[in-house]
Amino acid sequence: MAEWSWVVYTVVEVLISVACCLGNMLVVCAVCVGLRDSLREPTFCFLVSLAVADFLVGVAAVPLAVLLDGWVSLTPDLCLLLSCVVLVLTQASVLSLLAIAVDRYLRLHIPLRYKSLATQRRTWLAVSMCWILSCLLGFTPLFGWNNYSSLTSDSTNASSSSPILPPCTFLSVISLPFMVYYNFLGCVMAPLLVMTLLYIRIFWSLQGRLKDSCPQARASLLRERRLACSLALVLILFASCWIPLHLMNCLLLFHGPQAVPRGALYTGILLSHANSALNPVVYAYRIPKIQQAYSQIWRRFLLRLNCCHEDEQVPRSITSSLTNHTEKCGSGGKATP
Repeated sequence: MAEWSWVVYTVVEVLISVACCLGNMLVVCAVCVGLRDSLREPTFCFLVSLAVADFLVGVAAVPLAVLLDGWVSLTPDLCLLLSCVVLVLTQASVLSLLAIAVDRYLRLHIPLRYKSLATQRRTWLAVSMCWILSCLLGFTPLFGWNNYSSLTSDSTNASSSSPILPPCTFLSVISLPFMVYYNFLGCVMAPLLVMTLLYIRIFWSLQGRLKDSCPQARASLLRERRLACSLALVLILFASCWIPLHLMNCLLLFHGPQAVPRGALYTGILLSHANSALNPVVYAYRIPKIQQAYSQIWRRFLLRLNCCHEDEQVPRSITSSLTNHTEKCGSGGKATP
């Protein structure tokens, strides 16, 4: 990659990282502070889980993507471990989206049993299971399916001649067959297919109920459909941002490095990271409860800013009044014979 294009890539990655951190931190604050009662709703618990995964993309995955592009020399073990962190965060996003889809499906199709099934304890247990499973799936290369042997032999040959370690890159330790057959087809496409079927079933059911519903039930069903549309949009954005990069991995596996231009590969990486920055924008525009929480947080911020400004003005007014009083007293003293 040319020097100027690498600078552009790095700058864009930094901007994406900042947007991921600020936007998703605001989502977590909005739900945990502005919508405390909503934490009892499973959907918002899973949204917090997704926001945490997106926040960690900005904190860890994006910096690692920049560093693990041959810019640092690490031992094969450490290089493999850091590369797996990116896989864990991607898997956490996928499983959080799957949990949201399952939750909306159960809420719509078994409404009478839903409240007894989806308790707060079970919801947070499901969130924990999503992250535990993400770690197990994401750290799979540590247990053998990797390029560790070839990298170790390279580092051994290098160490015999010089103590310099080989540069660490993602594909130097993560094998392409793993990325295509296991990660893409098994851990990404299979859940995406299940989620697609669930949302088709949800919209089909909502459409049928809206035709035969009374006015009171119609309003509730319309709110349910709006929320389902918003969550489906998050799913579509995830697929649109991640599938191009996985398709490039397929081309690399079956046709070699010449099949994918380097610029296209970096564009796919940027697009996959940008997904984590787009989700908070979707929440703000599409989910009314989060809109209200954003507004509430913004009003609190302006109120505190105004209070701080007034606190600064009070000492100034007191000081100026004391100064005027002193000057008056001084002038009065001079006028006395």
